[in-house]
Amino acid sequence: MQLKKITLKCLALFFPLQLLLIYILKQHPFWVETYYSEGLFLFISQLQHYLTSWIPFSLGDLFYAALVLVILFWILNLFRNRSVSASWTSRFRSIRSRLLEALAFISLVYFLFHLFWGFNYYRPPLHLSLGISTEYTKEELHEFACDLIQKINTLHSQLVNNDSLRVEYDFKQTQLQKLVFEAYKNSANDDIKIPFRVENVKKSLFSLPLSYAGFSGYVNPFTNEGQYNYKIPKYKLPTTIAHEIGHQLGFSKENEANFIASIITMEDENEFLRYSGLTFSLKYSLNDMYKKDPLLSEALIAELHPGVLENYKEVQEFWQAYSGPVELVMETVYGNYLKVNNQPQGIDSYNYVVALLVNYYQQKQTINL
Repeated sequence: MQLKKITLKCLALFFPLQLLLIYILKQHPFWVETYYSEGLFLFISQLQHYLTSWIPFSLGDLFYAALVLVILFWILNLFRNRSVSASWTSRFRSIRSRLLEALAFISLVYFLFHLFWGFNYYRPPLHLSLGISTEYTKEELHEFACDLIQKINTLHSQLVNNDSLRVEYDFKQTQLQKLVFEAYKNSANDDIKIPFRVENVKKSLFSLPLSYAGFSGYVNPFTNEGQYNYKIPKYKLPTTIAHEIGHQLGFSKENEANFIASIITMEDENEFLRYSGLTFSLKYSLNDMYKKDPLLSEALIAELHPGVLENYKEVQEFWQAYSGPVELVMETVYGNYLKVNNQPQGIDSYNYVVALLVNYYQQKQTINL
């Protein structure tokens, strides 16, 4: 019992020290890049992949389920153990003991989260590694969107025999997993570091709750498994899986994972992966253009084949079928989570992918469209 108290106190005292460490690391992102993202994390993540990739179901899902049950059990005990006849001194000691347990638990989870994956939030922005700017003009965005539209329409005509038909993905989900993993392995892009060796992407056991929460997938930082929502349309799976693999590689920020997913799928030889990547990039470009010039955005949309719009509509109808209060709550929660973890724009930071795409295209001229 004494050893337990000492352990709990040490963990509790360790929590403010962790907060101080995070504050220091935020000021020195290149320390994180050199010693963690390109050092310790590579070893830890590869070990995680070798330990969990062979298991056919998601350990990460089970971990989160167990975590929720532990918290609920703790809360239940907190109220069940309250005694009306107990003295105020006894009650105070009990509350203090419970608070110590809670702080120690939070400290442990917080430490493991950062050790296994979370320190990647504090690495330098990707545009610095790529040597590109974050500024772009409306004219540059327009040129990029026009090029995407031309390539999408051409590819759409190759995949269907009528421009009013949407592209159907007649693949098993496991086949799409394999195609995306091979796209990463075969990528010749020297600008993006891809130390990828083991496929570790799985269907989420909680795809229905993920649908109501508005999520296509997630990476569990404690196991480094990539989970995807198997209920989403197959057309969206290539970029979704590529996005989660981007997270697995240590690109923790959403905009950077979206950028990498776009590049990997757009540059691949498989036409279906390219179609997913091109339309994925165009969606963000058109959304950004709409904020700058709604009329021009509508004019660009009018140039797309009707069948391409049907693919967009398919995804929109899927999410509308699951929209509700749960999605709004989770959007708020996740937005705040992103803000805490070095993404001050929260969910709006997804839009920053446009800056990465446009400038990479303009300055590197290496996107194989």
